[in-house]
Parts: sequence; structure tokens; C-alpha cells
Amino acid sequence: MNEKVSSPPAPDTQSGHKPDSVLVLGEALVDLFDSGPEAGGAPFNVARSLAVLQVPVTCITRIGDSDRWADVLLHSAQDFGLSTAGFQRDDLHPTGTVQVVQKGAAHTFRIADDVAWDYLDGVQAQSVLHTTPPPSFVYFGTLAQRHTVSKNTIRDIVRETPAVCYLDLNLRDGPDNRRLAEESLALADWVKVNDEELLQLLAAQGGATMWSERWGSPVFTAGVATLMERFRLQRLVVTRGPQGYASFNAHGVCDAEGPGQAVPVVVDTVGAGDGFSAMLLACQMAGRTLPWSLALANEYAAAVCGHRGPMSHNLQSYAVWRKRLGANTTCHAI
Repeated sequence: MNEKVSSPPAPDTQSGHKPDSVLVLGEALVDLFDSGPEAGGAPFNVARSLAVLQVPVTCITRIGDSDRWADVLLHSAQDFGLSTAGFQRDDLHPTGTVQVVQKGAAHTFRIADDVAWDYLDGVQAQSVLHTTPPPSFVYFGTLAQRHTVSKNTIRDIVRETPAVCYLDLNLRDGPDNRRLAEESLALADWVKVNDEELLQLLAAQGGATMWSERWGSPVFTAGVATLMERFRLQRLVVTRGPQGYASFNAHGVCDAEGPGQAVPVVVDTVGAGDGFSAMLLACQMAGRTLPWSLALANEYAAAVCGHRGPMSHNLQSYAVWRKRLGANTTCHAI
């Protein structure tokens, strides 16, 4: 198992550390809804949110050289103020797409194979990194590591960076995916999962009986502590849907949590978790306390559920979030 390098704590303006930027690695793709195409991909969603929130961000991804879906992604990046300096072009593989099958507010995905983002080029990526501000956080996920080429590029960057490595874990069935998840956890400092994914991780290390454990029970708490110690994690953030969110420190102690956020009309939940990660990172870059950051991230994720796709097409709607991010407003955290 590849071990991570020692990383500094997350940016904190009280410590005098000057935040630099966020580096985002992974897939940019087009979600194909029945209602039409939407730019997507978890890393691309996070990068666009950070950009529109005016957080310095570099997004390294790969798209087709001349197909129509590449144009969709480039136009979306431009709309949200995201630099495309880290966008690699591929003349052999098409831009990635995902067929989104929706049933009510729930959805399933059919992800196209052998596409441009499977082939992130390490040399091109390093060239971009030499010309951009050093990051305070590096965001990465598991989907973009499904192919050896992109996996090696992402892991080389993550291993070498002194930044805090933020893993947005996406667990899928199968032994190969479980191994991929464990290898990624070993490289991470901060990890974000949903509550079902956390139970899968705990069951993998503690047996199937973990599925019947109540949230916060002694066995559950001990399992989280073991997980944190096993992978040397600094922070575990868990999104719980209607039950809210929770955050665990390096000792497995829940030191911040909050309730769910009401959504008047749920259009779909695509990108809600990505929105949570983006706002959490934005708040940390702004030097906010962790409880405040988590609470605002929870509100932002709930807002994502109120519109089609991962990003609102009403760009003016982001002004209120920039104001919230920069003002000493109250967020309802426990």
C-alpha cells in the first residue's frame, strides 16, 4: 500500500498561513439527462463551484479534441470563470459522457468507458503545475483512477504534494473497486463519504454486523477510530442526507455535526455531494472554522438539489454564496 507523505494542517488564517489555491484532479464529462445534456463529473463540479465562488483553483482534466461534448465543457468552464489551462486535449479518445437514468429524485449512472479522462498525461499535468500557485488542498476521487494512465498521473501528484489531500470517495461494488478505495484512502488526509459508504468501509474492516450498528454506538465509534488510525486520516466528513452531516477528527471523535437542510422542491440530487465538498474547501481556504464551514457546505449542497444538474444556470444566484462565504453570518451547526 502506497503511503502518503506527511501533510501540513488545513489552511488557517489564524496561524498566519496564506492560502494559495485548490488543485482539482479528475474527470470532466457530460451528463446526458432525458431533458438534455449537462456538464458534470465530480471534480469538474467542484472546480466550477470554487471558481464561481472566486477561490483560486486549477483543474487538471482531459477532454476530446474536436467533439461537441468538449465544446459543452469548455463553454461551461468559461461561464463559471474556470481557467482551462489544465484541460488536456485528446485526439484519440472522446470526451466522457454519462447516461443519467432518473426515477423520481433518485438516479443511476451508465458511464462511458475508454474516454479522454481515462488518459490524464502526467507530463502535461506537471507542466501546468509548474506555472500555477502551489495548492493548499488537492482534491481527487476514485472514478478517474479506473484506468492505469490516469491513476498513475493522479497518484504521482498526490504522493508528491505537501498540500492537504482531500479524497471524495465513491465506493462501487467489486474487489477491484474496494482495493482502489483502500489505496486511495492511504493517500488521503481528509476524506468525504456519505453515510452508506462509511458503513461499507466499517463493514469491510469489522464484519457485516456493522450494518446493524446504530450511528454513534460504541461499536460504531470504535470502528471509525480504527479506520482513522489505519489510514492515518486527519479528518473524515460524512454527509447523511436528511440526517445532516458529521465530522470526525484524527482520533475518531465526532467534533462537529449538524442537522439536515430542508429543500422545498427536490429537482435532483446530482452534484449535491460535490457542492458540499466545494463549499467546505472554499470555507477552509477563507480561514473559517470547521463547524461554520460544514454548516455552510450543508446549505450549499441542499441548494444544489433544487435545480437541474450539479450547477445552477442562474449565475447571479452565486452572489449570495460569495457574500455568505465572505461575511460573518450565522450558520446553524451543532
